[in-house]
Formats: sequence, C-alpha cells, structure tokens
Amino acid sequence: MKKSDHGTKSIKKPWPTKAAMEQIYELKLWGGNTSDFYSGEGSHQPEIVKPYINVLKSFLTSFKNPLVICDLGCGDFNVGKQLVRHTEKYVAVDIVANLIKRNKEKFMETNLEFQCLDIAVDDLPAADCVLLRQVLQHLSNAEVQSIARKFSAFKYVIVTEHLPEGDFIPNKDIISGQGIRLKKQSGINLLAAPFHMRVEEEKQLLSVRLPDGKGMIVTTLYRMF
Repeated sequence: MKKSDHGTKSIKKPWPTKAAMEQIYELKLWGGNTSDFYSGEGSHQPEIVKPYINVLKSFLTSFKNPLVICDLGCGDFNVGKQLVRHTEKYVAVDIVANLIKRNKEKFMETNLEFQCLDIAVDDLPAADCVLLRQVLQHLSNAEVQSIARKFSAFKYVIVTEHLPEGDFIPNKDIISGQGIRLKKQSGINLLAAPFHMRVEEEKQLLSVRLPDGKGMIVTTLYRMF
C-alpha cells in the first residue's frame, strides 16, 4: 500500500459542493420516494450496477493479498456493500454528514469504515486503490483538479463516468451540483487538458450503453506511477 504524501492540510476553498449535495438528498433530486437516502439510478439500476460489481469483484479477487480500498463518494452504499467482503479494508467516504451517519448505522462489517470528508479539500485515507463511481462528473474542473492531484498517493485508481457516445470535447467546466457535463455534450477525461493526469497504464474495464441515446457509463482503471 502506498503511503499518503499529503501531510499538509489543504486550504479550504469556498466551493458550494457540500451544500449542493445535501440539498440533492434532502429534496430527492436524484429520485427515491422514501424517507431514506437514494443515490440515483446509477447506483440502483441493475443494467448499470451488476456489470460493475462483476468487473470489480474480478479485479479485487485477482490479488493474492486483498487490497485496501478507498471509495470516494460512496453515496447510499448500495454498490459498495457488495464489494466489502473482497477487500482487506474498505473506507467509504462521502461529503454529506447525515448520509455517513445513516451508513454507519445500516452497514457494519469488521473491515468497513465510513468517513465524512470533502475529497476536494481534505486529506484522503491511505489505501491501495481508489474508487470514484460517477462522482467527478458532478464537480467543477477546479475540484476535479484538486482531487486528481491526490491520486499519486495510490497504486490504482478506478473511475466510472457518464460520457457522451462517440466523439466529444472533454472536460467542459460546470458548476458543482446535480447536473453533469453530458448536457454540454462533454465528459471527464483525466488524461486530457486541463488535468493531464500522468499514469503508468490506462485500461477500460467496462462500458455500458444507456437506452434512448443517453450516453455511456464507462469504468476505467488507471495504474499510477
């Protein structure tokens, strides 16, 4: 496991992400008709979730020694709960305090830990591998850049993003919140400008085409230097 090299606390910036995410859950902007938290169809639709779980299980079980995983933007944990047993330790992170409180009460495993962090400004937990599942697509370029700079502390980074089908101009900026770059016919590409993330290897693990021309859900594995 790589040791974190982020010993100095980041200076907090006035990004509105925390309030925006709290409002999304409070107002059920991602759906859900119960009093519980709901992280949207991307975390519950079987056509999206099942292939992802299968690919991640295959990756995680390919190691002789189980990995320590840091799940950034764990949401309602409908997906992460299916991966915990395949890890040495699973640290699940989200920016919404009440969501983390609910997750701690609902999901309890000896190797599972929940933390409430703003991943753009706070130090990240030490781990072998980071998971970001449809998280960066909701964030401004400034926040994505801040997060991407921290990836060098990990050996593997697995990113899932909702992307347009076919050619598109990557990384058009947005204001952090409910929406994503798809409305601008754009999506996140960490290797392109303005991020230029340096990696040793890039490998697409999964691509799921959504119905009605709503783009692709693409999962990519990056092996870091």
